[in-house]
Amino acid sequence: MNEPTGQATSTTMMDRLGFTSGQGLQFGMYSLGDHLPNPADGSRVGAGERIREFIGYAQAAEDAGFDFVSVGESHQEYFASQAHAVILGAIAQATSTIRIGSTSTILSTSDPVRVFENFSTIDHISDGRAELVAGRASRVGLFELLGYDLRDYEELYEEKFDLLNRINREQKVTWTGQFRAPLNDAEVLPRPAQDPLPIWRAVGGAPTSAIKAGLAGVPMVMAHLGGTTSSFRPTVDAYREAARHRGYDPATLPIATAGFLHVAETSQEALRGLYPHINEGMKRTNGQGMPKQAFAQSVDPHSIVNLGSPQQVVEKILHQHEVFGHQRYLGQIDFGGMPYDMVRKQIEVLGSEVIPAVKKYTATEATPAEDDSAQEATR
Repeated sequence: MNEPTGQATSTTMMDRLGFTSGQGLQFGMYSLGDHLPNPADGSRVGAGERIREFIGYAQAAEDAGFDFVSVGESHQEYFASQAHAVILGAIAQATSTIRIGSTSTILSTSDPVRVFENFSTIDHISDGRAELVAGRASRVGLFELLGYDLRDYEELYEEKFDLLNRINREQKVTWTGQFRAPLNDAEVLPRPAQDPLPIWRAVGGAPTSAIKAGLAGVPMVMAHLGGTTSSFRPTVDAYREAARHRGYDPATLPIATAGFLHVAETSQEALRGLYPHINEGMKRTNGQGMPKQAFAQSVDPHSIVNLGSPQQVVEKILHQHEVFGHQRYLGQIDFGGMPYDMVRKQIEVLGSEVIPAVKKYTATEATPAEDDSAQEATR
């Protein structure tokens, strides 16, 4: 059997991330950092205000009982989080308990040494709450902007992801690659408060990238725009089988899922509330909108999109948990010029009606030792 080559994946990592017995599915929110006009009236806040909104969302999410919050980077028009690590540093200062991370750090066009330095620093500012999700970029304009050749898309990512993990697990690194200068007994500082720093691989719907995540023995974040829950099961299975093949225990490798989330009193109200923002947002950032008829399928109980009344969303998330057996769910609730107050209302409703129910029904029973400890604590 091949020797495992990824970052450490013992149960201590699961514990550090809070994936402990009895807690239930973790619940988080993420932002891509978009800076879009409100489709209702065409208004758009300034860049500074939009950046401050990300910090406000994190504070509200922490107050509402969310476990995790993240902000991504994109380097094009209609985005405000190009320096996402700076924003995460501000969030680290403004919060105290919620775990924080990147929605995805575009590793293909970044230097792994600098990325590690940035996130290790955020980890210290947050007192050990930082995580990093490494992605490849779904919007590719940044390759030209930052001086990279799009033809090297796959090779850039794989080489840099490997180097990032080497830096994470080795105090001193000697390394040679194709796309950056060699490292010779290099010590990358500061070392993170967490050892190792949690580094996730961002994966789309296809199994190929999931297999690579499994072979590397790293946690996986599986993102999705739409489709049925069952259609993503092969990706999860491929990830776990690849990890097992390389000698890792899949039970020690966390999985997170991520996608659109919106709650309202009824599913039809949820559709009407979210669709204009999704359609306009995708039109401006990806060049084509979301077909209305296709989006209407999101209310189906088997849809991977968590949209509907609070009870419907709870049932969808529970169904997804049964299918995937994952540890964390991340909802995108601020896309497409959605007003700040509307997002804050979503956070409040999710915190009061959705998160407690999801945790109640996904929490595992405590062991006898845990029961004894709980009883002793209440005496």
